[in-house]
Amino acid sequence: MTKKMIPTPLLDELETGPWPSFVTGLKRLAKENDMAVDLMGQLETSYKNRVGYWKGGVVGVYGYGAGVIPRFTELKDKDGKPIFPEAAEFHTLRVQPPAGMHYSTDLLRKLCDIWQEHGSGLIAFHGQSGDIMFQGAKTENVQPAFDALNEIGFDLGGAGAAMRTSMSCVGAARCEMSCYDEARALRTVINSNLDEMHRPSLPYKFKFKFSGCPNDCVNSIQRSDMATIGTWKDNIQVNEKLAREWYAAHGSEELVDNVITRCPSKAMRVRKANGEAAPAHVSRVKLDDQQCLEIDNKDCVRCMHCLNVMPGALLPGKQKGVSVLMGGKGVLKIGATLGSVIIPFMKMETDEDYEQLQELARKVLDFFAENALDHERVGETIERIGLANFLEAIEVPVHPSMVAYPRTNPYVRTDDWDEQVAKAQEKAA
Repeated sequence: MTKKMIPTPLLDELETGPWPSFVTGLKRLAKENDMAVDLMGQLETSYKNRVGYWKGGVVGVYGYGAGVIPRFTELKDKDGKPIFPEAAEFHTLRVQPPAGMHYSTDLLRKLCDIWQEHGSGLIAFHGQSGDIMFQGAKTENVQPAFDALNEIGFDLGGAGAAMRTSMSCVGAARCEMSCYDEARALRTVINSNLDEMHRPSLPYKFKFKFSGCPNDCVNSIQRSDMATIGTWKDNIQVNEKLAREWYAAHGSEELVDNVITRCPSKAMRVRKANGEAAPAHVSRVKLDDQQCLEIDNKDCVRCMHCLNVMPGALLPGKQKGVSVLMGGKGVLKIGATLGSVIIPFMKMETDEDYEQLQELARKVLDFFAENALDHERVGETIERIGLANFLEAIEVPVHPSMVAYPRTNPYVRTDDWDEQVAKAQEKAA
């Protein structure tokens, strides 16, 4: 028999808005789970007193240094006993998900059964780095819960100053915009560096994310230290049949207002169809018998807007690969930052290509472990030492795509330019 529900007038307010509330889910769990009852009691007290009553500690499973987030209550009576004893320990297990978030319904039921047996039943699919978040377990149940999860093929993810669980979009499995095998890239990099996740040795956390195209559905550019984003380097592909159907359904006004004028680099235009062949760098598609749409691919910045608005009519080019960016993160020392381009284009086709990506990841992790300050993300390390020094350390040549903004100092020292030219000429000879 479960405990009697505690009055929660403040939490009830969260159910009055237009959107679904987590409170509704907690109440549903509380009908048959005492831990959820006491959790709501502690949360209601926090709302009332405007104080968070959780503290950390050390909880783990055998052989792992990360993956469990410990939470102990500080809300106690005058005798030192927890006011809400069933939620006095409310630990979270971070669990690695399948790449691309693919599950069968049978597997999802097994996951739910395990957490209903060993924990609160509260699960979050997924955290920002992709973890399955099993929230709410007593210390004595953490190891049995992990053993049961491990039995059906799951492993703990990252927590603390460690390599975090990675995340990839559904990508090649379902999306026509995909430019490489995101799941394969994720597993190649993560499976090769699991020690950095389970036995933390880094100065601070490090996140990988893999997006199949510049739509970046997993927020890799702003939420990962190393972002691998699919792209292409030739012309946008066109499908004239689908383009004509789209134009017939939407008309010229929609084409101008929602496609052409929204191109950030003004790379698109409509012109009369005259039968001439398009230049090599131009993608051209006939919209009707009188006019056609042209895209100057030299000016295209891969924003994806036109491909999204005209699905199927416009598609990524045939020469597909990835761009690798470094240093994205949320707020800390230098504020929120987007990733900086490290590799403008890398093919992702053969085993050697994926191994090359893994070798780059390993160099970055090694440099980060040896040179970053405590509690410093790799983007902050790059900001501190300079992008040129970072590129030299990971053995990546400088490229114009890496320039964030033009130099503001017009003075350049030319002391050793002659020697550098001579060395380059000798090397070329």
